[in-house]
Amino acid sequence: MQTSRGRRRADGPPAPRGAEDVAAERPRDLHRDSLRRRGPFRQMTDFAAASGIGQKAGIALAATGLVLTVTVPATGPVMATDAGGNTPMAASAVSPQPQISADIGAQIDFSRSAVVTKADPDGKLKQLLSAQSAGSVTRAASAGTLAAPLATLTTASPFGYRVSPITGGTGDFHRGQDFVAQCGTSVLAAATGTVTFAGWHQFGGGNRVVIDHGNGLETTYNHLSSFNVKVGQTVSRGDVVALSGTTGASTGCHLHFEVQVNGEVVDPMGWL
Repeated sequence: MQTSRGRRRADGPPAPRGAEDVAAERPRDLHRDSLRRRGPFRQMTDFAAASGIGQKAGIALAATGLVLTVTVPATGPVMATDAGGNTPMAASAVSPQPQISADIGAQIDFSRSAVVTKADPDGKLKQLLSAQSAGSVTRAASAGTLAAPLATLTTASPFGYRVSPITGGTGDFHRGQDFVAQCGTSVLAAATGTVTFAGWHQFGGGNRVVIDHGNGLETTYNHLSSFNVKVGQTVSRGDVVALSGTTGASTGCHLHFEVQVNGEVVDPMGWL
């Protein structure tokens, strides 16, 4: 009744075993059948749901004009177990996302508030002069800090040495910049400041207005036909302070404009 290897030989064919007996001896994984029935596509969608790829892919396809119906939730449902640690339960119910679509070449606009900036040239000039004396300001730093004294600037005679229009002699030093202006043209304050002189200039300037802008910087307006400011008055940049003329040592209607730094004249074009 035994084989050569010592095993007991069976008396006959084994009796068939029932399914209940097999299940009792080897308990099966409750999810084995459901996992076995999932195809490759279902496995991919489950992975996308867990990792968030499905939502990103939907946005990308919508941006290229393709219509995508999202059937996979953005995040997979959180699975929990019961007290026995056996039965999985869905911790939250997830509803499908709405359809995402866009036309080809669609332009996406974002609502945003308008940003408006306003230049403050007087603030720039004040900051420049408060940090240092006007005599220490470089030409690069001073350029553009003063406004034009006329609505339109056309140079008639530049700053520096020239032939005198009065005597015709050479070597005449021109202390300012002459601009073309018909008599009666509005003369504007180059910057905010205080009027320190308004009257007749005995050295050829005719009717003259001087404005102090602080820290050694002054501007003067000469050969005026008239002026409408007085000493001690505060004026703002762009205010009309006088009308151009040809008073004093002048050969015709124009505006003689000067810039003085610590009492010394400098080229006005370095500040305009």
